[in-house]
Amino acid sequence: MKVFVIAGEPSGDRLGGALMAGLKQLVPDVRFDGVGGPMMQAQGLVSRFDMTELSVMGIAEVLPKYRALMARINQTAAAVLDTRPDVLITIDSPDFSLRVAKRVKAGSNIRTVHYVAPTVWAWRPGRAAKMARHIDHVLALFPFEPPYMQAEGMECDFVGHPVVAEPQATEVDAAAFRAEHGIGENPLILALPGSRRGEVSRLAQTFGDALTRVLSVHPSARVVVPCAAPVADLVTDLTRNWPGRPILIDPRRDGPADKRGAFRAADVALAASGTVSLELAASGTPMVIAYDMNWLSRQIIGRMLRVDTVTLVNLVSETRVVPEFIGERCRPDLISQGIVDVLAAPQAQKAAMALTMERLGQGGEAPGLRAARAVLARL
Repeated sequence: MKVFVIAGEPSGDRLGGALMAGLKQLVPDVRFDGVGGPMMQAQGLVSRFDMTELSVMGIAEVLPKYRALMARINQTAAAVLDTRPDVLITIDSPDFSLRVAKRVKAGSNIRTVHYVAPTVWAWRPGRAAKMARHIDHVLALFPFEPPYMQAEGMECDFVGHPVVAEPQATEVDAAAFRAEHGIGENPLILALPGSRRGEVSRLAQTFGDALTRVLSVHPSARVVVPCAAPVADLVTDLTRNWPGRPILIDPRRDGPADKRGAFRAADVALAASGTVSLELAASGTPMVIAYDMNWLSRQIIGRMLRVDTVTLVNLVSETRVVPEFIGERCRPDLISQGIVDVLAAPQAQKAAMALTMERLGQGGEAPGLRAARAVLARL
């Protein structure tokens, strides 16, 4: 069996590595070709070029590299058509992946599978119809997504979210983290201002001002800031004047166990909107979500949104227990009161977080293996 698989970002590389491991378990003689990062390469992929060439976001960033990206799209599609795999699996990175799939479908009947459904339930519902022209089968991370894909004529299977397979710290680990940093029984607040330079730059001051207000109510509280590697230096600079003697966890220096220990030890988290809410739910950490963008993006996205919450825990659990402060409401006074309220009554979120993990597949077969079974079942 020949599988051509493409990922363009680290999150896709993780999904691809787990999927490839599942396929190897079910079809030991499977052969891989394509583009991927270290986790996919660890499963036997020899990447046709460096995956980081595709990790470009935003119009301003893409335009200077447009010709190079188009050349890679054409090169990759030609490679698929030349090698004639049993299936082409594209993972997220739709601007690249779906352009490759379009060219492949135009020149063959090779089966196409796309891993990670577009968020048509949140905004831009027309993306599903466009995708259906080139994609046969979608692997969805969320249980409510298949009907949206099936309505446009694509096969779709919910295969579980990778967060449920990630290792979690224990209470012993949490206690060790508190002891190592001299936190003791004091309130511990996680601050997660994002993983991209733009969002960190935009949110750091607001987060710091909100935390100052919280510490006026809880003066013994400590603040822990797990940094994403690409923005660790920026976070270090922007949090120098934050209250609570912030403890920074830098992945270039600290191991993943430090981050897991901090998540488990925290009493509450203040986080930018995104999949981090699922990481927090997996560790059982109550949270407050805050996010802002520039004025123009606020206006455009605000008019396009089809849901009344952007927090995945709220969506999956079908509750609204995680407080959000988005756009114009991303203000220190509102955020700080939200944190104080959650510290006073964290139990309100516990059931919703547990239900979220259950619905995403916790306790069942690993998502990578489920994804592999879904691919094979529909070939």
